[in-house]
Formats: sequence, structure tokens, C-alpha cells
Amino acid sequence: MHPILISIGLLIISNVFMTFAWYAHLKELNNKPWIIAAFVSWGIALLEYLFQVPANRIGFTVLSVGQLKIIQEVITLSVFIPFSVMYLKEPLKLDYLWAGICLCGAVYFMFRGN
Repeated sequence: MHPILISIGLLIISNVFMTFAWYAHLKELNNKPWIIAAFVSWGIALLEYLFQVPANRIGFTVLSVGQLKIIQEVITLSVFIPFSVMYLKEPLKLDYLWAGICLCGAVYFMFRGN
């Protein structure tokens, strides 16, 4: 399998864990002290790093750091929107579309030389 596809797959998994680590405590642990939420989030974040580090190492064999970062940002928004709407029950806003369009511009500029 191509390193870019492996890297993207691992980054998707990493971002699912990252999104839960960063935001799930707002729903699940909102009545607990923040320190408990922090420790739970750190535990989830460890799982994130177990996928993120190999994803970046594999991706770096064929991509620049800037390209990896932009791919990660696109994946982050792609994971965050469904999480926000379905898990946190936030309203789906048109602003997500505008943010996505801006990221498409960022992708263009990072990859236009290749």
C-alpha cells in the first residue's frame, strides 16, 4: 500500500481519538472536576499518539512536513464536524463549509509544486 494512504488511514484513526480526548469530556465528564477530565483525556490522547507518530513518520517518507500538516487539518475538520453534530448535538452550520473551502485553498498551495 502507498505510504500516503497508510499515513492518511492512521491519521484518521488518530484524529478520532484526538477529537474524543479534546471534546468528549464536555459531555461525559462535565460534572467532574477538570483534573479528572484532564487525566481521562491524557489517556485517550496516548492512543492518539500511538497512531499519529507512525502516520507522520510513514508520510514523511514521501511528503513534506507542511503537506502532512495540511492533510492532518483536513482530516481533523472531517472528523470534527460529524463528531460535533452527532455526538455533541451541536447544530450543523454553514461555517463548516466555509472553513472546508479555506482548507481546500491551503491544500492547493501546499501541493501545487508537486
